[in-house]
Amino acid sequence: MKCQRCNKRAVLHITENLGEGQIEELHFCEECGARYLSEPIPGTQTPGGSGTSAELEFLQQWDQLCCPECGATLKDFRNTGRLGCPRDYEHFREQLQPLLQSIHGDTQHLGKAPSQSANVELKRRELARLRRLMQELINAERYEEAARLRDQIRQLEARTQS
Repeated sequence: MKCQRCNKRAVLHITENLGEGQIEELHFCEECGARYLSEPIPGTQTPGGSGTSAELEFLQQWDQLCCPECGATLKDFRNTGRLGCPRDYEHFREQLQPLLQSIHGDTQHLGKAPSQSANVELKRRELARLRRLMQELINAERYEEAARLRDQIRQLEARTQS
């Protein structure tokens, strides 16, 4: 998609809610997007203030975030639409969740999955739940209960691998 001001590649996509069910989609390159965000919103600018400097500062901080494992930044993601490694979903969770929510309407996959993977996914979720519970028991110094959970986790892992 191209920037609607200069025809460079659009990396910033904005949906403006105009009210009464009307929306406007805007697509900008990085430079035009920064200019657009720095423009005052009609009727909201205070005398002597830019009205959107906080938004620009937020975007600049956002762009500087970096994955410690692969080195990818959120700016790279904005430019390419791709993350650098699977761990980026965890490292950039706070920034990605609102984006995924607005795009997909939810932050969890609710669509179809191959029937074989459904059982694997259920077991994976159960293992994650049990591990969290075990960690809580350890933190509460309830070691005997944590040991029983550890054994249960090992059994479930053994069944999952075979």
